[in-house]
Amino acid sequence: MNHRMRALARLLAVQGSWNYERMQGVGLGFAAAPLLEPLATDDPARHAAAVVRSAEFFNANPYLASVALGATVRAEYDGVPPEQVGRLRTALCGPLGAIGDALFWAGVLPTLLGAAITAIALGARWWPVMAFLLVFNALRLGTMRWGLAIGLANGMRVGAAIGASPLPRLATRAGIAAAFAVGAAIPLAGAWLAHPFGWRGTAGAAGIAMAGLALSHWFGAQLTAPRFGLLALGATLLIRWVTA
Repeated sequence: MNHRMRALARLLAVQGSWNYERMQGVGLGFAAAPLLEPLATDDPARHAAAVVRSAEFFNANPYLASVALGATVRAEYDGVPPEQVGRLRTALCGPLGAIGDALFWAGVLPTLLGAAITAIALGARWWPVMAFLLVFNALRLGTMRWGLAIGLANGMRVGAAIGASPLPRLATRAGIAAAFAVGAAIPLAGAWLAHPFGWRGTAGAAGIAMAGLALSHWFGAQLTAPRFGLLALGATLLIRWVTA
């Protein structure tokens, strides 16, 4: 396995050592280690310092963390002064967080969920769930691979490269697609759920209500109405799907 593939594999666990001091920094440093290995031969001192810098504070959307990884590694190989590498890393947190969250959490994820719920409400069985998992993970992995490539190719100029890429426009369009998909799914799901459940479905709905009371007691203000509403809707759809 080459250095890039090893780095991408490690990026899958970029939040595995998340903490309040460095956020995703340690995970990003773990992913950077394979890419920095060749630097140990050319400049051992620079390599040692770069490994330490790679694990410093970082926080952004985990699927776009690969952009920062590639850019900072390229900057290390280019001999950019350490303070500039640190500033690049910090400067990328905001844009990669905003674009990534808009693209995935407010765009791709609700779009695919809305499409899957619509398909289930129209009579599909298991395939919408499988399609959701396959498509979402394909987009996630493809974005991570693209982000690492554009970061390694541009280094300190990665900000301009992101601005010129389709990514910002895709983030905006994904939000529009999400609004349409969820808007179409809600009435269809409501009509589907309005059909008689049978005794198993009724028992499941009662169980969800009881679980809501218990979770509210345990988690208090952390369990907001929208969060529980989404969880309850998903669980009810699953029960209705299984017992249909």
